[in-house]
Amino acid sequence: MSTVLTDEKIPNNVHLSSDRRLQRALEAWQPQFLDWWKEMGPVGFQQKDVYLRTAVSVEANGWAHFDYVKMPDYRWGIFLEPKQEGRVIGFGDYAGQPVWDEVPGELRQMLRRLIVTQGDTEPASVEQQRALGATAPSLYDLRNLFQVNVEEGRHLWAMVYLLHTYFGRDGREEAEELLARRSGDRDRPRILGAFNEPTTHWLSFFMFTMFTDRDGKYQLASLAESGFDPLARSCRFMLTEEAHHMFVGETGVQRVIKRACELMKSGGGDVRAQGGIDLPTIQKYLNLWYTLSLDLFGGEISSNAADAFASGLKGRYKEDRYEEHKVLDQSYPMDVVEGGQVVRKSVAMRTALNEVLRSEYTRDCQRGVDRWNKTLADEGVDFQMKLPSSRFHRHIGIYADHAFTPAGELISKDEWASRRDEWLPSQADEAYVVSLMQPVYEPGKMASWIAPPAKGINALPNEFEYVRM
Repeated sequence: MSTVLTDEKIPNNVHLSSDRRLQRALEAWQPQFLDWWKEMGPVGFQQKDVYLRTAVSVEANGWAHFDYVKMPDYRWGIFLEPKQEGRVIGFGDYAGQPVWDEVPGELRQMLRRLIVTQGDTEPASVEQQRALGATAPSLYDLRNLFQVNVEEGRHLWAMVYLLHTYFGRDGREEAEELLARRSGDRDRPRILGAFNEPTTHWLSFFMFTMFTDRDGKYQLASLAESGFDPLARSCRFMLTEEAHHMFVGETGVQRVIKRACELMKSGGGDVRAQGGIDLPTIQKYLNLWYTLSLDLFGGEISSNAADAFASGLKGRYKEDRYEEHKVLDQSYPMDVVEGGQVVRKSVAMRTALNEVLRSEYTRDCQRGVDRWNKTLADEGVDFQMKLPSSRFHRHIGIYADHAFTPAGELISKDEWASRRDEWLPSQADEAYVVSLMQPVYEPGKMASWIAPPAKGINALPNEFEYVRM
């Protein structure tokens, strides 16, 4: 039995206590992780008692255990969904064959890249959000931020477990690199663009958890279909925690919208004059974070996506809904730019699988925006939030070299430059929102720019001391 890592310290269902090789690997990595957490995790709150949810098992009564804990003492566990005996690969060229419990040699590099890319997003978001505690609008929100942070840390542990267990020295080196890169660093940035964007205030945090964490849901769901069974089982459990992150984002924006409506009705319509965030500014941040998140799915036409599907490593969202699982002879309609105009073409379905997943994501985002619009309607305010076109403000894929309006109209780059601040946050917008970010740490109190939540965490009242200050 390890003197450092035990089943009590690292809750798990991967037989850590009897796996000496895994113990040795994690005992070398864990101190580096804690050093990273203390350096790049939440600033100023490492020794505060926070009312957090901890997973201690995969059973219904074990994956959500609530108690006060200091974040460096949080028990980052390793959990896989229980194994399904007889499970077979559900798609691609290996469809119908038994799933793999070990890494197929010919797929090793592709599988490692998928795991590393997913793993890199987890510490990146903690780094992006590390300074937000200093401007929390309430203790309720402060606790939710820290819950998101520690669960991103646990998701990192899940990917590191796979790297250490199945990829030998290469996996150990990749696990160390996950702690060496830094969000926004010029020399060693995070792998994906949205995870290098600054999250300078809480409106961006709520948009990030609404849109970027929702991308995480769809990436995890497609990896949960994987023919590499340990990856699939890891991602299925991670999805149970990802739901809270999206809840934080969707309800956070909804509360900002509700407060804007209240100020409009009480103060003659000038929300900023009363210290709120006006609806057009909220729309600009929606445009920003939604389109940054669209890029995370990759190019609309992708041989990498085709290869991952063919190899049985990454499926479609809820693959079992489809009647046909090899998609060798199918096509997908797509808008492309040719001769200075947008035209519709059909492309081979396998190469369009990023776009298939992105379309599922967009429909899910729209459902969230619809709920925001219901709040606007309930408040009697004549305004609607809208998702911009998937062509707008893109940096990856077939639209990246072209300029589009939020409605999807192709325009010149000069017109885009002149109208950019109509559609995306300007420096003045950013400065204004940042100016509102004053901390509120008194239990039950809220900053002036956000409405209270409908209910507290774990059936507790809003007045509960979610973080002991």
